[in-house]
Amino acid sequence: MRDRVHGTVERPRLAVFRSLKHIYAQLVDDDARRTLAAAGTLDAELRGALNGTGNVAAAEAVGRLLAQRATAAGVSKVVFDRSGYRYHGRVKAVAEGARAAGLEF
Repeated sequence: MRDRVHGTVERPRLAVFRSLKHIYAQLVDDDARRTLAAAGTLDAELRGALNGTGNVAAAEAVGRLLAQRATAAGVSKVVFDRSGYRYHGRVKAVAEGARAAGLEF
């Protein structure tokens, strides 16, 4: 999947990783090999507000937090990298949360 999806400075790659208990998302500039922003269910901002970390509501909150950090970093458009996961459930919730908070993809 990463062969086809490539992030640049103008449109970084929004990469998603999910485990059984947590979900993480980050914005990656593949040209410079830098992470521009990251969020996950282990972040201190989300940890107290979540009602469990392995559910769709937590994934949507991660997407919203990542979008807030992206706009603070000056990023508004991204390329979505689902990392080979099917686009449903928690992966879809991250994307919808990021879109709701202002990211375009």
